[in-house]
Amino acid sequence: MKNLAVCLSLIAVIIYGCSPAEKPTEVMTIQDPHTFSVPGTATVTHLKWKATVDFDTKTIKATASWQIKTQPDADVIIFDTKDLTIDSVTFDDGKPADFKLGNPDSLLGKPLAVLLRPGVKTVNITYQTAPGAEALQWLSPAQTAGKHEPFLFTQSEAILARSWVPCQDSPSVRFTYEADVTVPKQLLALMSASNPQQKNASGTYHFEMKQPIPSYLLALAVGDIAFKPVSARSGVYAEPSVVDTATWELVDMEKMIAGAEELYGAYPWERYDVIVLPPSFPFGGMENPRLTFATPTILAGDRSLTSLIAHELAHSWSGNLVTNATWNDFWLNEGFTVYFEHRIMEKLYGKDYSEMLAMLSLQELKETIAALKADNLYGDTKLKLDLEGRNPDDGMTDIAYNKGYFFLRSIEEQYGRDKFDAFLKDYFTANAFHGVNTDGFIRYIKTYYKDKFSIALDDANFTAWIFTEGLPQNCPVPVSDRFAKVDAFLAQWKATGKTDDAVAKAWSTHEWLHFIKNLPDKLSPAQLKALDTFGHFTASGNSEIVTAWLVKTIRFGYTPAETKLEDFLVHNGRRKFLSPLYNELVKTPEGKKKAQAIYRKARPNYHFVATNTFDKLLK
Repeated sequence: MKNLAVCLSLIAVIIYGCSPAEKPTEVMTIQDPHTFSVPGTATVTHLKWKATVDFDTKTIKATASWQIKTQPDADVIIFDTKDLTIDSVTFDDGKPADFKLGNPDSLLGKPLAVLLRPGVKTVNITYQTAPGAEALQWLSPAQTAGKHEPFLFTQSEAILARSWVPCQDSPSVRFTYEADVTVPKQLLALMSASNPQQKNASGTYHFEMKQPIPSYLLALAVGDIAFKPVSARSGVYAEPSVVDTATWELVDMEKMIAGAEELYGAYPWERYDVIVLPPSFPFGGMENPRLTFATPTILAGDRSLTSLIAHELAHSWSGNLVTNATWNDFWLNEGFTVYFEHRIMEKLYGKDYSEMLAMLSLQELKETIAALKADNLYGDTKLKLDLEGRNPDDGMTDIAYNKGYFFLRSIEEQYGRDKFDAFLKDYFTANAFHGVNTDGFIRYIKTYYKDKFSIALDDANFTAWIFTEGLPQNCPVPVSDRFAKVDAFLAQWKATGKTDDAVAKAWSTHEWLHFIKNLPDKLSPAQLKALDTFGHFTASGNSEIVTAWLVKTIRFGYTPAETKLEDFLVHNGRRKFLSPLYNELVKTPEGKKKAQAIYRKARPNYHFVATNTFDKLLK
């Protein structure tokens, strides 16, 4: 081991002398700009987490015991932290360790450097979280469906795990974990691990995750939660007043799992359960292994929005099994997942159904490209991004999801689905429980097609899709007969102003969305009223339809929808729906003033992921 002075000097250099991008090249092996850790030198391999959840103080008090693997000359291990109070650090033998917290970075938090001793295998960090920890959403009873008990959930993606567990917070670092979590006795705790299905008398729950995961897939939920099975290996968690509705809505989960397995191999995580969270959850879903976190906005009452579950299930292969090595490669998680999602939906519900989804995806993608260009962020329309110095959430747009999907679909269509299916199944198998970056993907797929099929994939196509802004000319164009009929209906309405309730009565959510999104650029108050009478959009309980409609009502000043707009923004925390509405409001001075007033009421109900976006927009 180097002498103490040299080690402390190294710690000082890492903590005080440079940003993550400037880490000394002699100890840097993984180029991830969003972590302070240097896993090539000392890496975590297993977490034993003992924690107590305190709703009164809105804190978690815990000890994170990390088993580590080190290089022979390793003198220091570095963890990512954000707003954690570190009480003590010890080693295997219980003896205190020398440690140092570095200067804070507003985005990345603080590095925690621990000076190692020879033979050390475990580092124990005792700490507590801050009441405002970015990953943690503490809900009062009034913010839940039941109104009687508080609720807590985490959202660790992309780099928020460090705000509730000191960790090496990079998607390239994987570890197994076990946990013992104590919560109030009337509540149930769940994690992204093996889970109980009912409350116990002690309030302490044990969890195990035997497959290695990256830190962004660490997850915890605590609340008055009930469970209903869907099949022998899948089920639904939710608040008691919601669980029956949620189980009915998600009845096809087992069919989705079986369909996914037929496509790309055995499900690798044993169980697949879903928890439907309170409405402040900022995403549609989060693919935490074994336990997808889902928004209640998917509970449309007609099982029409369950493609979201297909998406999160698909992440069990693309993302959870094979992971983007850094957040610059985020499209590798989401592009593959959207492709897989559409294949699951096609297998279950037919080609025309999946093509409707694909057409809506293409419309959203084009809207996103136009918006990014207007905001002078056209560079963010590339698949491979450079997010150094930026929040990785900036890359979580339709570009990663839908441009990534259409790129993969273009390869499938050009060379054949049978070949692409063989590639994808082998890609998941060959890279299981590892991180892949964009260059590694390109090498793998080019080698695969050359060796298996004697096909030389065109470098120009990779350049056009991955490293170039906008959409290439060879972007696939989905075709839907059902949408063609909606277009004919819409043309008739534009010409005559007449609607046919009998025709529209059979429409799915997707057909209604296509109708709303393709309404004329100008609509009069009388036309808006007639459309609302026809489709009952303002009164709809379907969040996708409500959002698409409210964008139109904001744009054209349809005052009967104003009460619905405020109620929707205050009581729904899903960023996908909030963004188009707030962005439409701020286009006019009057609208921005209205948005700011609503936001003041709504903000306490939003997760940090949402407030981090809208604080900037509505300042």
